[in-house]
Amino acid sequence: MDTTNIMKQSTNRSKALCLCLLLTFLFLPSNFGNICTGSQPHTNPSLVTQLDLSQCNISSLQESDFKLHPNLQTLDLSHNLLKQLDFSVFRFNTFLKHLDISYNNLRNINCSSLQFIKDIKHLIMAYNNFDASYLCQEFGYLTKLEHLGLSSKRIQKNDFENIALQEFKSIFLALEELQGYYPGSLRLLKMEKLHVILPQRVFFLIEYFLLDVFTSTTTLEISQFICKDCSLEVMSLIAKQANVSTLILSNIIMPWRYLNILLEGLWKSSVKHLFINGITIIEDFDYISIDVSEGSIESLYIENVMALVFEFYKHPLLIFSEMIVHNLTLSNAELTFFFCPQFPSIFQSLNFANNGLTDGVFQQCRSLPVLRYLNLHNNRLEKLLSLSSMTSTMNSLQHLDVSFNTLYYDRTVQCEWSESLVFLNLSRNKLTESVFECLPNSVEILDLSRNQIKSISKEIKLLAALKEINLALNQLSNIPDCRHMSKTLRVLNIDNNGIFSPSGELFQSCRNVKSISALNNNFVCNCEMRSFVSSMQAFKGEIVGWPTSYNCELPEEFNGIILKDFHLSEVSCNLYLLIAVVVGSVLVVVLLLVFTCKYFDLPWYLRMIFQWLRSKYRVKQVNVTEIQNSKLFHGFISYSQKDGDWVRNILRPNLEKDDGSVRICLHERDFIPGQTIVENIICCIEKSFKSIFVLSPNFLQSEWCHYELFFAQHSLFGKNSDNLILILLEPIPQYLIPNKYSKLKALMKQRTYMEWPKEKAKQGLFWANLRGAMEIDLPVQEGKSL
Repeated sequence: MDTTNIMKQSTNRSKALCLCLLLTFLFLPSNFGNICTGSQPHTNPSLVTQLDLSQCNISSLQESDFKLHPNLQTLDLSHNLLKQLDFSVFRFNTFLKHLDISYNNLRNINCSSLQFIKDIKHLIMAYNNFDASYLCQEFGYLTKLEHLGLSSKRIQKNDFENIALQEFKSIFLALEELQGYYPGSLRLLKMEKLHVILPQRVFFLIEYFLLDVFTSTTTLEISQFICKDCSLEVMSLIAKQANVSTLILSNIIMPWRYLNILLEGLWKSSVKHLFINGITIIEDFDYISIDVSEGSIESLYIENVMALVFEFYKHPLLIFSEMIVHNLTLSNAELTFFFCPQFPSIFQSLNFANNGLTDGVFQQCRSLPVLRYLNLHNNRLEKLLSLSSMTSTMNSLQHLDVSFNTLYYDRTVQCEWSESLVFLNLSRNKLTESVFECLPNSVEILDLSRNQIKSISKEIKLLAALKEINLALNQLSNIPDCRHMSKTLRVLNIDNNGIFSPSGELFQSCRNVKSISALNNNFVCNCEMRSFVSSMQAFKGEIVGWPTSYNCELPEEFNGIILKDFHLSEVSCNLYLLIAVVVGSVLVVVLLLVFTCKYFDLPWYLRMIFQWLRSKYRVKQVNVTEIQNSKLFHGFISYSQKDGDWVRNILRPNLEKDDGSVRICLHERDFIPGQTIVENIICCIEKSFKSIFVLSPNFLQSEWCHYELFFAQHSLFGKNSDNLILILLEPIPQYLIPNKYSKLKALMKQRTYMEWPKEKAKQGLFWANLRGAMEIDLPVQEGKSL
């Protein structure tokens, strides 16, 4: 841990308290349970490398406390109640590199136990109750120690002699309560950086102390520099004798005139880079002319300025525009304006972030000929046109950051930018798609993220040198068409937009792009997405986060599915193919049905089943009692003598069974002798439940068959022909039926007749159908004749 972070730690202790409690009950043995409440760990403690036990009210340590953490590398024990420390508690922690025991009540440490932390690199022991800053001989064994933090009330002659041979990267000395100092003590230390918190009150050896501070290192940080009524001439003289190249002044409180004296004294010192972080101006705040025309300072950084006085005769910040430095930073300094240098300046970098600068800054300013970097992040700039006009006089400007303002473009006048501008950050503004009409043609890296851009206008093709463009967090609904962009474009960022159904063709237009990022868009997985996914997989460049970070958002059934794993069939997405498949399927089904019907004679079976069902229905509708009282036969058979063999050998045996359930009337068997044929015909028809006519060409040639059909249809039943059963023994074309059989023609058209099947497989259904039509119980009347 860098010693410069010691002061920052004190402000974060309250946040660390909850974390301490959590980590302690997860990782520490049970002997800490009475202080930091918890339970047994749920994670393997041998895997733990960092522990934050600050603010846990720990008063003592034992060897068993860290035995379960052999891989521990970083341990924070700051802000506890330790009074003494034996480093043998870390005998099992051979990988320990970072130990913070600051802000405890330590009065002494066991030097002989330092061998157990011989590989330590960061050791922070500041803010304890050590009586002296003397470091025992065993500290010389810590040969890998790079960062050391101490605090003391007195620094004696030989306090640091045991570490004089070691070379440190940084040393932190908290000396707020320093009361005595032996001159030359700090010169024994060899370090790259020294961070000192100055004493709260001046003591009589302050000059020697400051001299040693300024001559002991090349990078010096001084904190808590409070100067309400002090003499800075001594520090200026000391600084001129020192070899400090980087000076950091933090948490300063002084009048403006003192700051001017300090700056003027440091201007002619060895300091090249001056950082002032956190300065409070008191008592006065007015312009004072100082000589900054020549000096060693190349970079001046002033951040976090608070002015408690606001009255001035001449603006005090005028002094900064007169400074001869390459790099100037005035960040979070409550600036509302900055003066254009009166003479050509050597400013190469200006950082005015986090202020209140408006559109009037640097307008018509021609004294910044070598300015390359300008940062106006988080100010009050509004008009993009004024911004472009400002840069038009900066002939060397390459990098411009105007993010986090309220910039907009009203399209009133054509924009005029610096021709040398390469990097432009316009993020977090109020720009719309009209911004592409007001951009520098020379820009190579363009950041337009967090704006209100809905589309990319064709004016973007004017950016001939564009290499990278960031369009994240806008309102784009599709991927920009790279055909309208420069062929030099290599990086495209369209994260967090409204892209839901991107076109694969637009993606293919970005073949020259090396890296594309389209994360966190609400992709709708539909047919159009298929071409987009295909084009992404075929893309030869880098797709940031592909494939795991690209998921379907809608529809709901595909939510969370990775685009790479999303699939829809070609049929469901191709209308013409879908029509072809449907038509083809219907055609196949129709052909299959036709073939089936033809091969299996399905229509015949359907007709027979229909007739059987209708016959069953009709049988149920008749008056059974009346039929039983008036009928002797189930059916009267009318046929031609030429068809007699079929009737006698096939029809009668299949209808008449031995049980007598079906009785048919045949003229050669059942006609009464002595009566005329007509009388017998009428009597048979009258005594039969059904009249069965065996139709064939022979039937048409029989005159008696004609009479029987006539009597069956007219004499007995009138218009009701439900008791007629027509059996088509052989096909009879309609044109062969004589005119005298007009009734037969009408019957064959109006009724469904039964066809005699030649195939034996069909004959079973035929007989079942025929018997079903005559299925009615008739009383057995033995010996009774017609």
